[in-house]
Amino acid sequence: MVSISLCMIVKNEEDVLERCLDSVADLVDEIVIVDTGSTDRTREIAARYTDKIFDFPWRDDFAAARNESFAHASMDYCMWLDADDVLLEADRAAFLELKETLDPAVSVVMAPYHTGFDESGRVTFSYYRERLIKDHAGMRWEGAVHEAIAPVGQIHYAQFAVTHRKTRPSDPDRNLRIYQAQVDAGKALEPRQQFYYGRELYYHSRWEEALTVFQQFLADGRGWVENDIDACCHCAYCQEQLGRSEQALASLLRTFAYDRPRAEVCCELGRWFFQRERYGQAVYWYALALTCPRDDRRGGFVSPDCYGYLPCIQACVCYDRLGDQKRAEGFNELAATYKPDDPAVLHNRAYFQSLGERPA
Repeated sequence: MVSISLCMIVKNEEDVLERCLDSVADLVDEIVIVDTGSTDRTREIAARYTDKIFDFPWRDDFAAARNESFAHASMDYCMWLDADDVLLEADRAAFLELKETLDPAVSVVMAPYHTGFDESGRVTFSYYRERLIKDHAGMRWEGAVHEAIAPVGQIHYAQFAVTHRKTRPSDPDRNLRIYQAQVDAGKALEPRQQFYYGRELYYHSRWEEALTVFQQFLADGRGWVENDIDACCHCAYCQEQLGRSEQALASLLRTFAYDRPRAEVCCELGRWFFQRERYGQAVYWYALALTCPRDDRRGGFVSPDCYGYLPCIQACVCYDRLGDQKRAEGFNELAATYKPDDPAVLHNRAYFQSLGERPA
């Protein structure tokens, strides 16, 4: 059985740290906490679980802080979590099984990171992240924000997932502030950081600036294919906000130059035509989304609803608008196989029933 050091960086996490550590403390062999300046009860809570608590002055660099936490690890693998992450019960069991069976030759364990949920708790946004990294294998965190480790050697894709459960909003301006300081200082952002800089600008509704960054990112041609596809989509989002709808359509179609269609992109194309009441074209893209294979291991952002529920429920509406009640009702029932109790499904079912009760 391999040994694992849990390595965390924290600051003022008294509301979530205990929940996180309770979900994982008995699964790991060591807990390392690097505190970057807490003024609440964070250190007191951490001390209930470990005596390996270290101070690290915050300097607007997440990679530096994470590398510091890894530097204090002494087990076979380093595992990172944020304080508002948890391992759910099923994932705890899968984690323990992995720990007992993992080949020590593995350098990096990739695991799903669930970060978006609907009102019923179903996962709506997920992606793989490097979760366990072999200690002393030479891999380091890079990036002041949206930090990452470039995996090397043998990679294993795990079944356990980490669930991100925020209880309060974080500083919405922090990431952009860090990026802006780097840009203002004349630092050239490497491709991944340039991509996320564009996303931060987009989140702040700075459409024109975000569009410029994304277009330059794509023009440079040095990005990872999943980021290229996502950048095209964000170009489209910005262009729509700027009233450039035809350019937005072109940006979505540009994604096909990088790889085969993703269900997420097909749903965006369906939405583009749906909003313009071009329902025949919209339903084509929704139907195509249902044929796209879902491959979480490619590493990109995944919206599970786009691989089932969403194109079905939207195709239902499209066919209803086209006057094809039979197909519309069929797609609503197909949507129900993904979300049986969804309010839209139930509303549509009642609607179709009312149509059948009308006098001829």
